[in-house]
Amino acid sequence: MKIGYARVSTSEQTLDAQLRQLKEASCELIFEEKISGARRDRPELERLLEHLRAGDTLIVCKLDRLARSTHHLLELVEALRQKKVAFQSLGEPWADTTSHAGKVIMTIFAGIAEFERDLIRERTGIGRKQALEHGVKFGRPEKLSSEQKALALRLVKEGESISKIANTFNVDRSTIYRLQSTQEKAVL
Repeated sequence: MKIGYARVSTSEQTLDAQLRQLKEASCELIFEEKISGARRDRPELERLLEHLRAGDTLIVCKLDRLARSTHHLLELVEALRQKKVAFQSLGEPWADTTSHAGKVIMTIFAGIAEFERDLIRERTGIGRKQALEHGVKFGRPEKLSSEQKALALRLVKEGESISKIANTFNVDRSTIYRLQSTQEKAVL
């Protein structure tokens, strides 16, 4: 079954041209949406993706009607591939997994995107390592200094209530409990 997806960004815009093109492409069912493509929650797109079955073909007039970015497009095309659903863009003939050439091009795009993600991951790892070597500490800053920790532990040993200690240092009780737990583990 050929299924279309038409989207415009605002309610003032019209879907007429897209609907005409999708009907000319023999779409038996068309999902329509008037919502910004930048939004992650597009109810009709979600309904469409749930509706698709193996052997169906999803057709759009242009790629920007479906995906927010190349990465998002490749994610969608991969999800369609796993469901054994073909994909076709009327405005971009190369984006057509119903043809051998289109499948090759989409595979190349997916490979390039994966390559870029690997490069980003590698650069991030190198940057993290260099930052650690230069003494940069990652994560949330500690709530208590080493002096405050020592004092809090001393107050716990003296029998002061956890709530009162937490209020004194303006931290949650869980911070004091974690500090106490870490101290007990260090003693073992």
